[in-house]
Amino acid sequence: MSSWRSLILRIGEKSPEYGGTIDHKDHIDACFGAVRRELEHSEDEILTFLLQCSEQLPHKIPLYGTLIGLLNLENEDLVKKILETTQKSLQDALDSGDCNKIRISMRFLTVLMCSKVVQPSSLVVVFETLLSCAATIVDDEKGNPSWQARADFYITCILSCLPWGGSDLVEQIPEEIERVMVGIEAYLSIRRRVSDVGLSVFENINKDKLHVEQDFVEDLWGRIQDLSKNSWKLESVPRPHLLYEAQLVAGKSHDFGGISCPEQPDTPEALTEVSFGRQKHEAELKYPQRIRRLNIFSASKTEDVQPIDRFVVEEYLLDVLFFLNGCRKECAACMVGLPVPFRYEYLMAETIFSQLLLLPQPPFKPMYYTLVIIDLCKSLPGAFPAVVAGAVRALFDRISELDMECRTRLILWFSHHLSNFQFIWPWEEWAYVLELPKWAPQRVFVQEVLDREVRLSYWDKVKQSIESTPALEELLPPKGGPDFRYSSEDEDKTEYTLSTEVNGMVKGRKTARDVIIWVEESVIPVNGVEVALRVVVQTLLDIGSKSFTHLITVLERYGQVIAKICPNEETQIMLISEVASFWKNSAQTTAITIDRMMGYRLISNLAIVKWVFSHSNLHLFHTSDRLWEILRNALNKTYNRISDLRKEIINLKKNVVKAEQSAAKAKAELDAAETKLMLVDGEPVVGDNPARMKRLKSNAATTKDDELSIRESLESKQALFARALEENQALFMSLYKNFRDVLMERLDDAFGENENHEHEAMAVDVDVDEEDNENQNPAMEMDKENGTSNSKRYTTSEKQEWCLSTLGYVKAFSRQYASEIWPHMDKLEEEIVTETVHPLFKKALYSGLRLHIDG
Repeated sequence: MSSWRSLILRIGEKSPEYGGTIDHKDHIDACFGAVRRELEHSEDEILTFLLQCSEQLPHKIPLYGTLIGLLNLENEDLVKKILETTQKSLQDALDSGDCNKIRISMRFLTVLMCSKVVQPSSLVVVFETLLSCAATIVDDEKGNPSWQARADFYITCILSCLPWGGSDLVEQIPEEIERVMVGIEAYLSIRRRVSDVGLSVFENINKDKLHVEQDFVEDLWGRIQDLSKNSWKLESVPRPHLLYEAQLVAGKSHDFGGISCPEQPDTPEALTEVSFGRQKHEAELKYPQRIRRLNIFSASKTEDVQPIDRFVVEEYLLDVLFFLNGCRKECAACMVGLPVPFRYEYLMAETIFSQLLLLPQPPFKPMYYTLVIIDLCKSLPGAFPAVVAGAVRALFDRISELDMECRTRLILWFSHHLSNFQFIWPWEEWAYVLELPKWAPQRVFVQEVLDREVRLSYWDKVKQSIESTPALEELLPPKGGPDFRYSSEDEDKTEYTLSTEVNGMVKGRKTARDVIIWVEESVIPVNGVEVALRVVVQTLLDIGSKSFTHLITVLERYGQVIAKICPNEETQIMLISEVASFWKNSAQTTAITIDRMMGYRLISNLAIVKWVFSHSNLHLFHTSDRLWEILRNALNKTYNRISDLRKEIINLKKNVVKAEQSAAKAKAELDAAETKLMLVDGEPVVGDNPARMKRLKSNAATTKDDELSIRESLESKQALFARALEENQALFMSLYKNFRDVLMERLDDAFGENENHEHEAMAVDVDVDEEDNENQNPAMEMDKENGTSNSKRYTTSEKQEWCLSTLGYVKAFSRQYASEIWPHMDKLEEEIVTETVHPLFKKALYSGLRLHIDG
């Protein structure tokens, strides 16, 4: 990398390029000198690279803004190009709804204003354009309030610029910025407060809190108000432009071209709660809230950080996580070296966990956050591991309040994290969970973490890791392998003999057709379908049990045999039961085998749903993740199939347009050639020379054939997609019907008919935990002393816990697959969520879909 590139990239860092020191003035001087020398030869490259760094390293924007301000003194044309490029980029981002680019572009403009590059009035025009659009959106008469998420995002963008440029704006154009602030206040008075219903990591036990809490926009407005009262002073935003104020003031401030906001979607003709909810869901997907603060540590851990500084540091951390997601070590290095003068390890941990547990889904796969946390523990070995341990303890103490999906994510993260640190954890702190009932969330959490650890290592290794608390071995999964029914002649001799024959045919390389004929002619007529299914499935699973590769080979070679024996839902449910029985000692292999069988279409998703909700499985709903993992896999596979078809159809439609254009162009060339006059032997003849005519006709025919071929492919995919949507509707109708039926049998018994019983039951448990925590609070987030109490109690009954867990999964599945559920909402309300349904079931379903219901 050339020296000027390295200097731009590493500015503000303690790097070799700058002699291992951090002095903003020295860095800017050195970088400016190198860039100025190269301008004559590499102006376009410098412009592109500088803008790229400003966008992807936004925590350094104040340094880049000052650098551009100095360049403005010597090369106004370059700076004009920077502004033109930024204006186009911002407009494109607004048109496409690229939230991160909009936000960063506006921060960049604000800093350029501070460096005397952009006129303050131009920045205010941008603010007022977004403010006007936001106000129109939430207007009941002129706008479309279901798209308030877009309006809130625009207001958030304006407010989030002020920590970087509020003092300069107030100093230079106080009346204009005051007008913007008044406009924002007016907007806040007419918008609807956004509830976290369905998206809160912790269940809201106190219903009254919904009426007093601020939402994210109101909270940010309050922080900006406090910043304004504090004369716009904050520690977290460097202001290097002040070091060059005497020079920068001599530069020319440029006008920034105007922007326009995209048209708002039309309000549905029939505005019902469902139609409003559909559009609201679409808007929130496109303009999601960036963070939901966890506040898992006590206030004493971050009391020295002012509210606005906390917001700025969160912005830094989220930017680094977003833009450096492809290089985790660089990401960790940047997170450790943010340009702030105070320590922020606890805030960093809270921010990362807030992303890991963000609902409805994190911006990146959970694995990414796992790797970042690992790298941060290695980068800050004396501080961050203790902070992470404190976070785990704090979350563990509140596990009964944690959303069911967040519990699963926390289990997966924690087990993976421990696997990277020799599975070391002070398990003796949690030994008391053995005294809790088997359905207590803390006990289930420890049990599931140990199960996942065994998957990532091996049983003896995990047993060794809990030597300090040997009693926890009780929570380890079974050590044994497969449970083959016909491993000895002690079982039914007839079935044992049949199994031996199946084994011999497989080893003798008999074809699937040969096995099918044998089953149909020799087994089913004598022993029946159930015996044939049990013998064939158990034997094939035993042959495939040596490894995953063996399983795949068996399914590929003899899957047709299983398909022949299990042609309908009833037999497929029996098939799943045999798989679960064979692998009863391995939840992981059970899930993998069923998933593979679904992939080979030996098992339908409807059969999996019905099996999960079969009477013999219900007792596991609140004590194990085994069944829910299988159900999640089935729903994910179905969702992925539909998503893939959607992508293929979009690509095919694009290809159809291209093919039409190519065919039209070829036809036009042929028509032009056919009407062309030529002289042959002195006589005028219509048509081009024969060789060219032949080539043009061939090209026209080929392009037309290509167009027809692509159209046929598109029609085929659309037919598959239509069928997939019908299957999807049947899947979710079946899922919610089963949820409703099993819950209706138990909810009244557990809570009665009043939905408030849910809060009472949860509050009883939480009051107990909070009472314990008050005694532990001073040490709650410390390294060794966290969560050491042995006096925890769990008072929720098993029936109540079963209902709470199952309702939690209703909400989790509704939230995760909301996009697929909304198109079928009318039918769901007509057939499933009827007037007779229990209010707690309705509330869980609607919470997942972010729909409010009375009461």
